[in-house]
Amino acid sequence: MNFSIYMTGLMMGLSLIVAIGAQNAFVLRQGLRNEHVFAVCLACALSDAALIVLGVTSFRQISALLPWLDPVMRYAGAAFLIWYGAKSLYSALRSSAVLAAGEAKSSSFRETLAMCLALTWLNPHVYLDTVALLGTISTRFPGHEVSFAAGAMTGSFLFFFSLGFGARWLRPIFAKPSSWRILETLIALTMWMIATKLLSGV
Repeated sequence: MNFSIYMTGLMMGLSLIVAIGAQNAFVLRQGLRNEHVFAVCLACALSDAALIVLGVTSFRQISALLPWLDPVMRYAGAAFLIWYGAKSLYSALRSSAVLAAGEAKSSSFRETLAMCLALTWLNPHVYLDTVALLGTISTRFPGHEVSFAAGAMTGSFLFFFSLGFGARWLRPIFAKPSSWRILETLIALTMWMIATKLLSGV
């Protein structure tokens, strides 16, 4: 294990994942609601780890064998994010009692996990960051790809668990229904912005 390359992977992984996106917004909301937090964080981190390994070991072969995958994932992901954004905006417009932190309608474990995995695996930006970008960067460290991948995966675990369990410090703020409305609206706008970028090929 090369420690300097491990740290490069760690910092690179954190820098790519820290921006608020569809997946991160979902983890934040689950943390605020204290609902299936560990499972959501673990699912996100393990998904990232799997994609990082895929990128480090197979990126070149995948891009050569499946040239059609990019447009398919882009349009499917955009459609899903548009739908999820509309769902969040609808939540923002609902009654204050439903939006209150303690009274928010809970989702089953299966529903929550399915939504978490959909936000992860149906978002082409996740593949761009983990498979394409990290896979490409790892080629700069021939013979030390394992160290780089381990660092990037550590960054994912640190980030998701910090976001999910750290959200509890924000709960007093989100005890107000207006704060939930703002969060849901911001989530909707984030989803639609990502979808627009996907459709425009950015």
